[in-house]
Amino acid sequence: MVLGTPVEMPVQVRTATAFMAVFSVPVSPAQALIDHTGLELLKYRPGRGLCTLVFVDYVDGDLGPYNEFGVCFLVRDHARRGGGVARDLRALATGGAGALIHQLPVDGEFTRAAGRGIWGFPKILADFDTDHRSATKRGTVSCDDALIAEMSVAPGLPMPGKGIAAALAAYSHLDGVTRRTTWNMNPSGVRTRIGGATLRLGTHPIAEELRGLGLPRHALVTSSIPDLKMAFGEAVSLGD
Repeated sequence: MVLGTPVEMPVQVRTATAFMAVFSVPVSPAQALIDHTGLELLKYRPGRGLCTLVFVDYVDGDLGPYNEFGVCFLVRDHARRGGGVARDLRALATGGAGALIHQLPVDGEFTRAAGRGIWGFPKILADFDTDHRSATKRGTVSCDDALIAEMSVAPGLPMPGKGIAAALAAYSHLDGVTRRTTWNMNPSGVRTRIGGATLRLGTHPIAEELRGLGLPRHALVTSSIPDLKMAFGEAVSLGD
């Protein structure tokens, strides 16, 4: 029950669109940001991890329409401790890695309450100005009259096929509890490219966190997804 409304599991997202940029970040400051979760950053090369910034427009789903901005880190499976780059890359290739949802501003009160109450996602209310329709995707997110980020993603090349369905472990941390949620995705029409992102950070504390990781810098890769379906299962506390 969320704000007096029943929510059935898994929560379905029937129509959404998204664009994202993946950045290389130094392990030490990134790990310091997530140490409180008990999780370990995945290393794709010595001393470097991956941080994804993503804008999502939820058009039709069980939590209603809303905008979202995510700051996510690729992390090792919670049951695995230590290991080198080669082991991390194998885990990434075989589905043995996860995504820590570190920051998650949204513009809907219902989804904020549901995200925090059901999955422990760190959703906060924010203001959005986005363009998911043009060839170059653009998004701006602000909170408490302070800019968090303004990002644009240039057009990429179409990926073969209609898209690849994937299941990913989504990790979250809220009120001292780290949780794991099964996150199923079915994207279509994906376009991607090397680089292609323009990022401007503001003065909000989330922007200062990103600046502390060396952003803005050139993105490793950018993608846009015009048609994205998702399902979110129950959250499991790692302390249980």
